[in-house]
Amino acid sequence: MSAAAIIELTPCEAHERQRSGALLVDVRDDGERAAGMAEAALGVSRARLENDPAAWLPDPAAAIMLICAAGMRSMQCAKVLHGRGYTHLYSVSGGTKAWQAAGLPMTEPTADLDFLERYSRHLRLSEIGLEGQRKLAAARVALIGAGGLGSPAALYLAAAGIGRLTVIDDDVVDRSNLQRQVLHRDADVGTLKVESAGRTLRALNPHVVIELQRTRLLAANVERLLGGHDVVIDGSDNFSTRYLVNDACVRLGVPMVYGAVQGFDGQVSVFWPTHEGGSCYRCLFPEPPAPEFAPNCSEAGVLGVLPGVIGLLQATEAIKLILDIGESLSGTLLQFDALGMQFNRLRLARDPHCPRCGAGVTAADYVDLPAACAAH
Repeated sequence: MSAAAIIELTPCEAHERQRSGALLVDVRDDGERAAGMAEAALGVSRARLENDPAAWLPDPAAAIMLICAAGMRSMQCAKVLHGRGYTHLYSVSGGTKAWQAAGLPMTEPTADLDFLERYSRHLRLSEIGLEGQRKLAAARVALIGAGGLGSPAALYLAAAGIGRLTVIDDDVVDRSNLQRQVLHRDADVGTLKVESAGRTLRALNPHVVIELQRTRLLAANVERLLGGHDVVIDGSDNFSTRYLVNDACVRLGVPMVYGAVQGFDGQVSVFWPTHEGGSCYRCLFPEPPAPEFAPNCSEAGVLGVLPGVIGLLQATEAIKLILDIGESLSGTLLQFDALGMQFNRLRLARDPHCPRCGAGVTAADYVDLPAACAAH
């Protein structure tokens, strides 16, 4: 049989052959099959099948019918399998759509339609798929600050389907915030940021649980507020909060996704000393500067889109950590120059004498530092 001579079957013909013992293989991705597939079909994605066909189809001489969504992928896969020595291959014309339209038996969906439609582009990625999307739905992320960094991070984490997002902020929306803090609208000026954030995030994705904490992180509440989360995103704008977040994450063993912006420059990292090659914020900056040397919040300027870039990078790192995919920024400081449109990577070494995560250091009490502004 030549590749061009692979026979196409109508869904009804395929169903009859299936009832006579021929194997029907659904080569769509996991997320697509979750919406239902031809009854009694073997489900395995095209990429997985082509990578190791013998693991799924041990008999090259057996009659094998392939089905996808509309008939194109199944034919392409049949041609690949033919080249691997399989001799009795068929493709179902019109795919699952035609199978369903013909009223042939289908399995029940394993996920609801909203889930499948909302995350369809994630479900098509082999690195995420159905299992990965369910990991995101089970994850808990704490977001420190609903400002410039927290706004884009929160929006994209909610859109990605993070199961529970805890937003911690004690500030109110000011008109000067609107140039960069895209969670909020002009009508929100004067209202609490957590309330404005909650309205926006719930409107974007009603399936995400949004927990609002109208409070400032303090030594007395930091561990209670951050405990139980899988990832903490630091979008704070003062050293007191940043050092508290770092110290609590070290003690809790939770990765801290760090971001900072000033002017036209920003930086991102993941501080996670229990991770191989990881370090904590105090390895880089053991102690905060004296308040008189910290930048002045009211006078510091920032390009409005810059927190968007850095906040999105923080959200990306959080998603990668939850899914355990790719290479995280643990042990690396990523610097971004908006004017030059350049990124620079610096390796960070764990300090064996770090006052928080160094060798032999016992957990110290949390300390409320003077609330000086924090820039990178």
